[in-house]
Amino acid sequence: MSEDLEHLSPEEGVERFIRHREPSIRESSLQNTRTRLNAFLEWCDEREIHNLNELSGRDLSDFVAWRRSDVAAITLQKQLSSVRVALRWWADIEAVEKGLAEKLHAPELPDGAESRDVFLSPDRAKRALEYHDRHHYASRDHALLALLWRTGMRRGAARAIDVNDLDGDDNAVYVEHRPETGTGLKNGDDGTRWVYLGPRWFQILDDYVSNPDRPEVTDEHGRRPLFSTQMGTRASGGSIYKWVIRALHPCTYASCPHDETPETCDARGRDAVPSRCPSARSPHAVRRGAITNHLNAETAPETVSERMDVSLDVLYQHYDARTEREKMAVRQQDLPK
Repeated sequence: MSEDLEHLSPEEGVERFIRHREPSIRESSLQNTRTRLNAFLEWCDEREIHNLNELSGRDLSDFVAWRRSDVAAITLQKQLSSVRVALRWWADIEAVEKGLAEKLHAPELPDGAESRDVFLSPDRAKRALEYHDRHHYASRDHALLALLWRTGMRRGAARAIDVNDLDGDDNAVYVEHRPETGTGLKNGDDGTRWVYLGPRWFQILDDYVSNPDRPEVTDEHGRRPLFSTQMGTRASGGSIYKWVIRALHPCTYASCPHDETPETCDARGRDAVPSRCPSARSPHAVRRGAITNHLNAETAPETVSERMDVSLDVLYQHYDARTEREKMAVRQQDLPK
């Protein structure tokens, strides 16, 4: 524990944080925040933590394990988000160590469990891809966005792809379950498949492979990952998450929709956290948007199911973000004239 921290009890810390937030959010949101932080206070009391200064990353891991046994995964995500915001504010007032909030890790959600309201729209995908096509052609971010939007694959599948998995003859990419060499797929062998890209999309990936800025890496298993890091390793799921969040920041290719500047924005700059942007879109949001876009383009749900490696039940329940009118418009194409 740093000697620079000032004593603050969990109860007082929550009250100070609530007072800080009160002028800037709705009453209903404030009440939700208080409710979520009450669970944190209950855990602190049970663990006899009387000073926020004492909190460590291991403590936060214990809190997640304690809470996940009582609530659904999506509820846990929301509760941890509120605690994370509080931890950042407590760090600002020298009650906890700087960076402690980033040590509060939420477990991954079940397939498609996030809200269907959070997805990458076709218009935003088009603008982002056009920007990268014009200014950063065949860069890592361009290739990654193109792949995820065109195929709707999970980030775990994207990181599993090797250079040798690209097939220029068919303009396709092979996605294979290879757990013995560190790249298992969510659905195991059932997720192994060929995915068609098409000439235009394949060319972006092919040109990315030849980009001199791309780190050419051979991993410990003798494989050449398509997406690699400057550290000489295959990209992790966390790296892909950060790259996508940054590449899709709206102010990268348009004006900020939240009236922020680089000086005031919590999501931009050297010490900022990109995911704090209210318009942030994760790889999962890109996947949901891609699936919805395929459905709106009248791609058969069975084709989408196989292409995106998702069952029809999960697809309809968690990934189909179409409005009722959009669904009607697609059905209309199959009706007698």
